[in-house]
Amino acid sequence: MCRHDPRIDAYIAHAATFAQPLLRAIRQRVHQGCGEATEAIKWGMPAFLYRGKLLCTMAAFKQHAALGLWQRDNVGGTARSDDGMGQYGRLTGLQDLPDEAEFTRQLAQGMQRIDAGTAVRKSTPRPALAMPADFAAALRAAPAAQATFDGFAPGYRRDYLEWILEAKRDATRQQRIAQAVQWLGEGKRRHWKHETR
Repeated sequence: MCRHDPRIDAYIAHAATFAQPLLRAIRQRVHQGCGEATEAIKWGMPAFLYRGKLLCTMAAFKQHAALGLWQRDNVGGTARSDDGMGQYGRLTGLQDLPDEAEFTRQLAQGMQRIDAGTAVRKSTPRPALAMPADFAAALRAAPAAQATFDGFAPGYRRDYLEWILEAKRDATRQQRIAQAVQWLGEGKRRHWKHETR
């Protein structure tokens, strides 16, 4: 019997309109493919567990959604995309999901891996990003923001750095730096809007 977590209902309800059908479809397919799946919130996003182990996660952002299969070393299928998190990159519609049969196959392989007690091979850490001089200066001018940034785990710092470095125009970059300093001053992670309330 599958157990639904009301926090995931709330997460889906607060997601962008385009993402809601994607999130509902992923959730439905997980429960169809894994009758023992339970739900949780991990790292501020919906997660699906099998026998207490992480099987997959999903997330919604302003313009795309993501699907991550955690037992991926044994599931085959599409390789991890550099264009967004998860194996399928930036999902913008149902057509971006693997078909139901393929998704069920990948879940089954992930469950087999969990049943066998096979550890997921750690991926190679991504190289550190250089701190942009303008962002460093803005943080120095805001001690609370600097303290929050320095106290974050590397992945949370990277979220801010990538966001700032991806800006194509200088005006956008400066807006992002100002927004980052404000959020950091409030103790917020980059994707705080998607975390459980």
